[in-house]
Amino acid sequence: VCIHRVRWCSSIRFIKSKYVCVFDKSALKFSHQQRLFRTSAVSYGQIVQFKLSDIGEGITEVTVKEWYIKEGDSVSQFDSICEVQSDKASVTITSRYDGIIRKLHYNLDEIAFVGKPLVDIEIDASKGVAPEEDVVETPPMSHEEHTHQEIKGHKTLATPAVRRLAMENNIKLSEVVGTGKDNRILKEDILNYLAKQTGAILPPSPKAEIMPPLPKSETVPGAPKDRARKIPVPVSRPIVFSGKDKTEPITGFHKAMVKTMSAALKIPHFGYCDEIDLSQLVQLREELKPLAQIRGVKLSFMPFFIKAASLGLLQYPILNASLDESCQNVTYKASHNIGVAMDTEQGLIVPNVKNVQVCSVFEIASELNRLQTLGSAGQLGTNDLTGGTFTLSNIGTIGGTYAKPVILPPEVAIGALGKIQVLPRFNGKGEVYKAQIMNVSWSADHRIIDGATMARFSNLWKSYLENPASMLLDLK
Repeated sequence: VCIHRVRWCSSIRFIKSKYVCVFDKSALKFSHQQRLFRTSAVSYGQIVQFKLSDIGEGITEVTVKEWYIKEGDSVSQFDSICEVQSDKASVTITSRYDGIIRKLHYNLDEIAFVGKPLVDIEIDASKGVAPEEDVVETPPMSHEEHTHQEIKGHKTLATPAVRRLAMENNIKLSEVVGTGKDNRILKEDILNYLAKQTGAILPPSPKAEIMPPLPKSETVPGAPKDRARKIPVPVSRPIVFSGKDKTEPITGFHKAMVKTMSAALKIPHFGYCDEIDLSQLVQLREELKPLAQIRGVKLSFMPFFIKAASLGLLQYPILNASLDESCQNVTYKASHNIGVAMDTEQGLIVPNVKNVQVCSVFEIASELNRLQTLGSAGQLGTNDLTGGTFTLSNIGTIGGTYAKPVILPPEVAIGALGKIQVLPRFNGKGEVYKAQIMNVSWSADHRIIDGATMARFSNLWKSYLENPASMLLDLK
């Protein structure tokens, strides 16, 4: 009767003192646990269909590129399940449940649809199931950790990968100081915390760090100085003659290229070509390469091309604009998000360097290194591939001098850079000298850009590259 009395009283948040004194804390704790258990909607061995959530950008289907688990594997919340690729970016899908994988609904390279089951998970008997919703970055916490965070009044922000790293090393995120935006905890913060606790040597960080120069004997050999002697080497791939036609669907970035280029055909293009003498820039880059290498960054010509383009866009903002579908309004973009076309195994992708107008040449080089590394691994995110306002395509890294680049909507201009060649030219005295010549091919939207504007922009861009010291006057 007394136990019944205590349960009834707890339901109205009121317990008389004369009943409380009859029971010890263990009895009350057991009663509270029993009430919580009875409200749980999960039974042992329940199969839950983990559906592919909306990943934004209007994406309705993705291609399954890699499975990180197989049937029968145990998974925990925020464990990586698979990597999928849309026509915009690659995304890693993480689990929102603890349990055992019972079924994979797709094979590799099959199309998965948003809102449809991705895998079936048998829920662990000791875990509950949250309502079907998008995965969030805040996982369930123990009572001790939750109380600790509430006392500090701090909300922990971290990606699933960082949380996983912390869990594997028995680190409470509430004890780690985040150095990212809004105090977000980064991978480097976890590694630094570990180093302080154990004295371990950290692996090199992807961020630019001051590194000691390499000994001369270990210096990485540079590219051949005589570019004209480069001989193209065919890609070694097994060739199989089946004698039958093969049909396969267009997916991933190739599908995005179909959509984009179909839209680009509606734009009336006009072209403009010129040549640039990069002799001074070639010499300047050779002087700066060792300094950039000491900082852990590979310095190519592209950061100079990008920065010079940004300085030109400040003078000709119409080239950094977009036109609406009805061709009634022009939007001048405040940020110079300059895209760089990259040739990858997944196809042509165009990530962009954000806010070039406020970046130094070194910062642009560092960001390009990051984008190229992620692009080669097929791990570029949506933020890296969207929001571009102007594009440069360095086709010269493969070969060729001139091109006819196609505008990437909703942008209004694009440039294609040819290879750098050593050619004879005349100086002001009529003397022949060896010049480093590069050709550039511009395409612009003739609905809002005229040839004179394009030519003036190209001349300004050319002057910055032919006299790189002149960029110092306008750098910010």
